[in-house]
Amino acid sequence: MTKQISILLLASTLLMGGCKKPASQTASEHAAQTNNLITMNLSAQQHVGLVVAPAPLTQMKEFLHVTGSVQPIDSRVASVRPLSRGRVTQVHVKVGDRVTTGQVLATFDNLEASDLIAQLQAAHSAQEELKARLLPARRQSERSRRLADIGAEAEKDAESALAGLKELEAALRAQDALAQSIEVRLRRLGVAAHGPQSTYLTSLRAPFSGIVVKAPVSSGDLIDESREVFAVADLSHLWIQAEVYEKDLGRIRIGQNAIIRVDTYPDNTFAARVTYIGDMLDPQTRTARVRCELANPEFKLKTEMFASIELPTNFDKQAITVPPSALQQVDGKTVVFLRRTSTQFEKREVETGVTSNGQVEILHGIESGAPVVTQGAFHLKSILAGGELGEE
Repeated sequence: MTKQISILLLASTLLMGGCKKPASQTASEHAAQTNNLITMNLSAQQHVGLVVAPAPLTQMKEFLHVTGSVQPIDSRVASVRPLSRGRVTQVHVKVGDRVTTGQVLATFDNLEASDLIAQLQAAHSAQEELKARLLPARRQSERSRRLADIGAEAEKDAESALAGLKELEAALRAQDALAQSIEVRLRRLGVAAHGPQSTYLTSLRAPFSGIVVKAPVSSGDLIDESREVFAVADLSHLWIQAEVYEKDLGRIRIGQNAIIRVDTYPDNTFAARVTYIGDMLDPQTRTARVRCELANPEFKLKTEMFASIELPTNFDKQAITVPPSALQQVDGKTVVFLRRTSTQFEKREVETGVTSNGQVEILHGIESGAPVVTQGAFHLKSILAGGELGEE
């Protein structure tokens, strides 16, 4: 019996010796796992950069993120066309130039103005002729009236003289009206009716301050009312135009604020407002056009720039949150690790909600202020899986 006990003790000793961990598993001296508890000593925590922070109660807002491009506002783009036909003599600006209200963009020899000037000169000549005939006709009418009154001349002669006077007066009024009409047309064309008439140069001017975005004209070109000679855009206010999927349209509304970012200025944000939500969907992409309007006083934003748009939705509530780095997947479930002591951590299954501003909502599993591992959680997951310290 004593011999059997000795053999059993020897076997037990050999068995325990055979279970000794090899030198390659020295990481187990730093970390170990028991059920949902994982142990990691302080030096190992420092080595992997493990960080613990309390899970805060955060006011969460959900944002819809879409992409778009910078576009000029239709009502702030003017098409500059001549009011008459002519030949361009000089172009004063080019695409990209900044112009001010009334600035001359081009001058052209106004062919229609020359015809009008000829008509005006003819009208003035007719006026002078009628005025010259009017004075003697008025005297004759007055003389005939006096003679008819004393019986020295027939009544019909006095009436004939008066009719001739009225005819001349009517003709003069007609010529006055014609001359005034021609002068108005000339002023609309930008030609002075009483200025030097050797040439009939007309100026095309900027309707407002802005940027020349089109200038498809050169000296010598023939132009008329149907041709766009310049396009000027006021870029002090712009549209950010985006396409929003059908499923997201109910989350935005006209008048709401938006935040605009562009790659050119990664540290800047631009405040905008939703001014238009399209009434029709693109049947191919299932999206509707959405426009945000914003001020551009420093002209930092350029047309056709790509932009990212953050649109706040109706989601707004307080919730317990953690950063995405705190969440790990274990056996198909989402878990976080809570610090229990300086070297011991507990795995805790959680249910997540929305993600907003880099924070994930925790619906169930932890309380506000719980000490959650926010960095280095992957290493604890590796120990939990029975391995050594993992690499993220």
